[in-house]
Amino acid sequence: MTIFMVSTWVIPLLLAITLHEAAHGYVARICGDDTAWRLGRVTFNPLRHVDPFGTVLLPALLLMFHSPFLFGYAKPVPVNFGRLRQPRRDMIWVAAAGPSMNIALAVGAALLVHAVGFLPTGAGRWVLANFVNSITINVFLAVFNMIPLPPLDGGRVAVGVLPDALAAPLAALEPYGMLILIGVFFLLPALEARSGLHVNLFADLVTRPANGLIQMIMRLAGLA
Repeated sequence: MTIFMVSTWVIPLLLAITLHEAAHGYVARICGDDTAWRLGRVTFNPLRHVDPFGTVLLPALLLMFHSPFLFGYAKPVPVNFGRLRQPRRDMIWVAAAGPSMNIALAVGAALLVHAVGFLPTGAGRWVLANFVNSITINVFLAVFNMIPLPPLDGGRVAVGVLPDALAAPLAALEPYGMLILIGVFFLLPALEARSGLHVNLFADLVTRPANGLIQMIMRLAGLA
């Protein structure tokens, strides 16, 4: 059962982060920057995208400690925004490509659930678990990555669409973006718990929107 459970989470996670990063590189090439293409990062081979901590150790720790959600990330695809034909506009398309791929994978998994009934019972149960987990993983990755804070994809989209007066200070946060997220999602709740307050920003910014989007996809696919 442990192998069954782990495989039904790890396989969808690897596909989600691999295709997410490959989508960034593919759209960057279309828009004029072939950096990722020349480095072999526009590929379905997950080994080219694996980050030892984000792809292997972090998901393993979450599984080991029975986390209510599974999360991971791959090595970011290198993009030279200066080589894009229209850097400001094309940055939006490159950044949005990753989350868009995740939503497409979630929708595809939901539609393929209808084919599970044609499989033998044992195989069908395993495939169904993969599809269900794929929907969850891809939607959560898409929603999390669209938080409007660089270096997340949503932050780069925001930098591309906001006027210069707002885009410049937001772009300047990129080196500190991940530290800000760690503080907001992990350290701040711990401090609030000690003070008796209860504010769950992860639920407000990620979990609730993701659950709403999952329900929408399920309805569109005829599963709810």
